[in-house]
Amino acid sequence: MTQLSVNVNKIATLRNSRGGSLPNVLKLSELILDSGAHGITVHPRSDERHITKQDVFELKDFLRTYNEKITKLGFSKKEYNIEGEPSERFVDLVLKAKPDQATLVPVKPGEITSDHGFDFRDPNTFTTLKPIVEVFRKQGIRVSLFMETDFSVYEQVVALGAERIELYTGPFAEAYDSSIEEGKKIFINYQKAAIEANKLGLAVNAGHDLDTNNLQIFAKLPHLEEVSIGHRLMAQSLVDGLEKTVKEYLKVLSQGNEF
Repeated sequence: MTQLSVNVNKIATLRNSRGGSLPNVLKLSELILDSGAHGITVHPRSDERHITKQDVFELKDFLRTYNEKITKLGFSKKEYNIEGEPSERFVDLVLKAKPDQATLVPVKPGEITSDHGFDFRDPNTFTTLKPIVEVFRKQGIRVSLFMETDFSVYEQVVALGAERIELYTGPFAEAYDSSIEEGKKIFINYQKAAIEANKLGLAVNAGHDLDTNNLQIFAKLPHLEEVSIGHRLMAQSLVDGLEKTVKEYLKVLSQGNEF
């Protein structure tokens, strides 16, 4: 079954809008994991407008304790995924937090959210990423790169030493919002990309604006290892509650990957 990692950025955004500790990121992360999610994702930006540096390390400690408890009971370990830009600040944070997975994402100054994958047509991309991927791998941290569906550049991802790509699903979600048929049309590009990535030995993650509607299609993507979902999951939880929403996502993801 495709793994569900829940991005808790929006919980921190709500907390930060008022100050204090409510809603509590750690308590709600525990509820998310207790509801069946396979991991927690954070994207700590330099301006700390949602997840802060303190959150990163508190979640690290929380997950260590949580995993000690559940593994003694025979349950599988929950993963910690940290997303961020290829910068000295982010590298330092990841090396100190030691997550299971680091997802490198291209970031534009002032952007509201990540809205594009890495552009390997720019030779500086490879040059910038190479030493970062190497240092993460040496520390036993799995590396994933935020990518689009142009699989002609995936060989460069392999050359870097990254183990996974995370497909940017914004275009798919936008097409699906227009109509289910439009979603199905663009999904073909994602199918091809996932198949080619798998041929190269890359595992496939995905994320951005996935929800329980468009996942009826996208959950059937070949070789889909993990989805990282935040904004739409949190929005749905305002109506249905967090526990029910996580379980609904898990139910959709359990469809398998035959389209």
